[in-house]
Amino acid sequence: MASDFQSIPVIDLSLAESPETRPGLLEQLHYALTQVGFLYVSNHSVPREVIQDLRNLLPRLFELDQEAKEKVALHNSPHFLGYSHVGSETTAGAEDRREQFEFATELPNSWRDGRPLYERLMGPNQWPSDDPQTRKFVERYIQELTQLGERFLALVAEALSVPSKALFSFLSYQHRLKLVHYPPSDPSLGSRAQGVGPHKDSSGWWTFLLQASPPHVKGLQALNKNGEWIDVPVIQDTFVVNIGQAFEVVTHGVCKATTHRVLSGPLERYSVPFFQGVRGSLTKGEALGTLKDYFGTKRSSSEVDAGVHIDSAFLRGNYDTWGESQLRTKIRSHRDVGRKFYADLFDQYLNDS
Repeated sequence: MASDFQSIPVIDLSLAESPETRPGLLEQLHYALTQVGFLYVSNHSVPREVIQDLRNLLPRLFELDQEAKEKVALHNSPHFLGYSHVGSETTAGAEDRREQFEFATELPNSWRDGRPLYERLMGPNQWPSDDPQTRKFVERYIQELTQLGERFLALVAEALSVPSKALFSFLSYQHRLKLVHYPPSDPSLGSRAQGVGPHKDSSGWWTFLLQASPPHVKGLQALNKNGEWIDVPVIQDTFVVNIGQAFEVVTHGVCKATTHRVLSGPLERYSVPFFQGVRGSLTKGEALGTLKDYFGTKRSSSEVDAGVHIDSAFLRGNYDTWGESQLRTKIRSHRDVGRKFYADLFDQYLNDS
C-alpha cells in the first residue's frame, strides 16, 4: 500500500459484473477507501440523458433574474433548501465565492414542537416557477443518484468485509443535492480566491460529484497526508466520490474523510454534489460501536491527518447525534437562516468551537 497519493484512482464499476474481474475491483476500491478517501467511478449506469438534462438546466437556472431567485431564497426555508447568492455561505471562517440552489428528496413539513429540532431540517423543496422543467430534471437525477449510492455502498461493504446491512442501517430517507455556480474570479486574488474553503463533507454519508464544466475548467483539490493539494480534474462520464465525516466515524478513522477545497479561477464553473443522507438519530456511541469489531483495532496511532484542524463537531464528539451536528453545521454556514429560524441556539452553535 502506498503511504500517500498524488492522483485520484478511477474505479470502473462494470468490473463488478463478472466474477473474474470483481476481486480486482474490490481490491482497487479497498485501496481508494483506506488510502485516499477520494475516487472516480466510471461505467456507473446513470443514464446519460439524465445527466445531460441537468447539465443543460444549470446555466438557465443561474441566469434567472434576482427576483425569481429571491422567491426561492434559502433564507425562506427552515430546511436550508433553496437559492443562496455569492458570499452567503462561509467555510473555514471565510466567504465562499459561489451561488447555489439546494434541493433534497421531496418530503412534507412534518416537524412539530417537542420533536428533536434537527428533524426540522427535513421538509419540502422550493421550486423555481420560472423554469418548470427544474423539478422534473432534479427529482429524476436524485432518484438515479440514490440508486447509484446504494449500489456503491454494497460494493464498499464487500471491499471492507463488513455486513452491508450494518452500513445501510445508517442511511436517511432524505438525500441532498446542490447545483453550484462559481463565477469567474479576479485573477489578482490568486490562491486566495475561495470557491469553497478547506473542509470535510458534513452533509452526508458519501458525496457523488458531477463536475459539470469542460475538462479545461479546474478548481477542485484534495489534501494528501503530506499536506499537498492534489488536483481532481474533470474526467468525462465519471462521478467524483468522496467519504463524508460520518463514515470516518463508523470506520474508526480507517476510511478518512479527505479534506478538499475549490479554488475559483478566471472561468466560470458548474458543479453538482449529491450527498447520500445519514439518519439524524445516529448517535456517536452507535456509530462507534456498530462496527467496532471490524475497525476498532485497525487504526494506526501514528497516522497523521492533514485535515486535523478542520471543523468537525461529530468527529470530535461535541454533539451526541448526527442530526444535531448537522443542524449546527448548517446554522454556522448560513447564519441568516440560523438567526431567523433557530435564534435560541444560534449563539451556542456559533461560539462552541
